[in-house]
Amino acid sequence: MENPQSKAGQLLLVAFIIFTISLALAIGYLVALLLGATMRLGMPLPVTLLGVAVLVAAALLLAWFFKFRRIGDVLVSTYVTIRKMVKRIPLEMPSGRVEPLVVAGPYKYVRHPLYLNVMLLIVGWWLVLDYTFIILGGFFLFIWFYFFLEELEERELRMLYGEQYKRYADEVPKMVPFTKLKKR
Repeated sequence: MENPQSKAGQLLLVAFIIFTISLALAIGYLVALLLGATMRLGMPLPVTLLGVAVLVAAALLLAWFFKFRRIGDVLVSTYVTIRKMVKRIPLEMPSGRVEPLVVAGPYKYVRHPLYLNVMLLIVGWWLVLDYTFIILGGFFLFIWFYFFLEELEERELRMLYGEQYKRYADEVPKMVPFTKLKKR
């Protein structure tokens, strides 16, 4: 892979992200076919409008997210994590990442707001377009994020930020807001 700050590195990362989402949707489509699921549920207009509201909320969350993290920092950190995963580089290997730990804005509610945002987009598009395979693909994407990619990132962030990240992780849920009980 290229240097993440180069145009080629950024394009490669975007292509990988699009590929991952497309793969999850393709798996959702195949599962829907194998299960004989109805491809469209015939959602009523209020449900479609709810989908529009979810998409608007996702757009607002994304704008809020980028008030606290620069796109360049997001691309670099994502690139470094994925590069380590693909090349099987130990997480302990220095990566040159120097950005501070962000715990403000959407990060006060979830440790991985970008993954939450992708999931909101999936749910919103499912409600608007009314294709069963979209929600099934979203389920597989959630599994990928929650049980694989987030775990990898969590280990890397603990290595990068040490005790500061451990305290943060003890207080803030991974991807689903308001699911951690406050310690007394």
